[in-house]
Amino acid sequence: MSPTSESGNRRDVIYAQRASGDLHLDLVTPVQSAPAPVIVFVHGGGWFTGDRALCPDLSAHFCARGFAMASIDYRLSGDALFPAQLHDVRAAIRHLRANAGELGLDPARIGVWGASAGGHLAALVGLLSSVAELPGEGAVTGDAAVQAVAESYGPSTLVDGDVEPGVPLPGVTSAADSPEGRLIGGDPADRPAAAREASPLYFVTSDAPPFQISHGTGDVLVDHRHSLLLYDALAEAGSEVDLYLIDGYQHGFLNPCNRSDVPSPPVMDDGRLDSQGPAPARHLSARGAQRTDERTRFGFDDIGDFFTRHLAISTDLTTTISGGNR
Repeated sequence: MSPTSESGNRRDVIYAQRASGDLHLDLVTPVQSAPAPVIVFVHGGGWFTGDRALCPDLSAHFCARGFAMASIDYRLSGDALFPAQLHDVRAAIRHLRANAGELGLDPARIGVWGASAGGHLAALVGLLSSVAELPGEGAVTGDAAVQAVAESYGPSTLVDGDVEPGVPLPGVTSAADSPEGRLIGGDPADRPAAAREASPLYFVTSDAPPFQISHGTGDVLVDHRHSLLLYDALAEAGSEVDLYLIDGYQHGFLNPCNRSDVPSPPVMDDGRLDSQGPAPARHLSARGAQRTDERTRFGFDDIGDFFTRHLAISTDLTTTISGGNR
C-alpha cells in the first residue's frame, strides 16, 4: 500500500499486478470518523486509451456527500483483449473491500460508475455481481459485488446489427480496427460469440443492482439507443433503473474540460456538464411494473443522489473535504 500523499488521499495505489505492469488507483476520501461508502470510477477511452485521471472532479461532487472515490486504471486493449478489462475492474473492487479497514471504507457499500468504455465495464460489473469467479479470472478471493451502478454513454452491445455503429474515429478504416474490434480481437461480425460475451445487454437478469444510465441524444460516437436497449432490458427484468436522455449532448460530457476520451474533439462535449450545470433531459424510470416518462434536468447532483439512496448516505451528513482531485 502506498503512503498517503495528502490528508485523506492515496495516489498510485497498486491494486493488481499483471504481465503488462502494475495497475493503480487513486483514492480520495472524506474527513469523517465512520467508514465511508466508496464509488469506483472507470474511465473511458474506447478501451484503447485513457487513464484514471480522465474523470470528473471527484472531491467536489462526491466527497462532500461523504463518499470515498476511487478512480482506477485497467489494461487497455493494446495490452490484453476482453475480458481482461472486466477482470481488472473486479480486482480493484476486491482490493478495496479487502483493505477497507485500513482505508476507512465500508466494505458493504460499494458502487461503480463509468463513462463510455468505462460505462460498458461498469454495467458488466454490476450485471455479473452475483458471479463469484468469471472464466479466466483464475483463483481469486474476495467479493467483487457492487450495490449500485451508474453508467454514462457506454455501449450496451457489441453484437453486429443490434445498433447501427457510430461515426468512425479518425484513421479507422475497418470494423476490426474500431475500438470494439480492438477490444475483442477482430470485426464483431466475424466474432459473434466474443461480441456477445462483451455485451452487457445479454447479461441482464432480475438480480441486477439498481442502475442509473445517462446519455446525450446528440452522441454520434455511441448512439443513445444503446442506453435505451439497456434500460428496456433492465425494466423488463423488474430491476430498478433510471435513464436520463440529455437533450443534444454529445459524447464525453462527464470528462474534465481539457481531456477527451478519444482523438475526435469535434464530436465531444468534454467538460460540458460541469461548466454548464444541469441540462434539460427526458427521464425514464422503472420500479417493477411502474414506469414513468417525464421532462427534467440532469446534472452531477442526480448521480450523487442516486448513490446516496443506494449506498445509504444520510441526507443531512456534513463533512469537510480532504483534498482536491488531481
